[in-house]
Amino acid sequence: MAMIPTIFGNNRRSSLFDPFSLDLWDPSKEFDFPTVSSFPSLSRENSAFVNTRVDWKETLEAHVFKADLPGVKKEEVKVEIEDDRVLQISGERHVEKEERNDTWHRVERSSGKFSRRFRLPENVRMGDVKASMQNGVLTITVPKVEMKKPEIKFVEISG
Repeated sequence: MAMIPTIFGNNRRSSLFDPFSLDLWDPSKEFDFPTVSSFPSLSRENSAFVNTRVDWKETLEAHVFKADLPGVKKEEVKVEIEDDRVLQISGERHVEKEERNDTWHRVERSSGKFSRRFRLPENVRMGDVKASMQNGVLTITVPKVEMKKPEIKFVEISG
C-alpha cells in the first residue's frame, strides 16, 4: 500500500489510473446527451410534466389510474373529468427553497406544473369517480357501467 502513492502520485483524488482513487468515473460526462434544457419548449417548469408517471389498468369493475407524485400534497393535486370523458390530473410540485449558504451539487428532482390527460372509454360511470392519495401515489378509480348480460331465450325445436 505504501507504494501506491509513489507509483500513481501523491494526489489520490485526481489520479485517473489509480485503482484506489476516490473519484468515480461517470461515463455520461463524456457524451453530450440531450437534456430538458436542450429543448426550449421543455423548460424546467415543464420537466415535472415529463416525469409524471401514470399506470392505467382495467379490471372487470373499473378503470384504475395510479400516478407517482412524490413530495406533492393532496391539496396541490387536481383531478377533473370533462364532459367528453377526459380525465385530467394536474398540480404543481414546488421548488425547494434555496439558502444563501447552500451549495447544490446536483438537481435531478423535477418541479413545476404537471398535467396528464386521458380519454376514457364510453363504459364509465363519470359520477362515481373516486380518488385517494397515500405515500405519494394518487389512485383514481373510475367505475364501469354494468353491462347487461344478453338475455338468452331458449327456443324449443319441434319435429
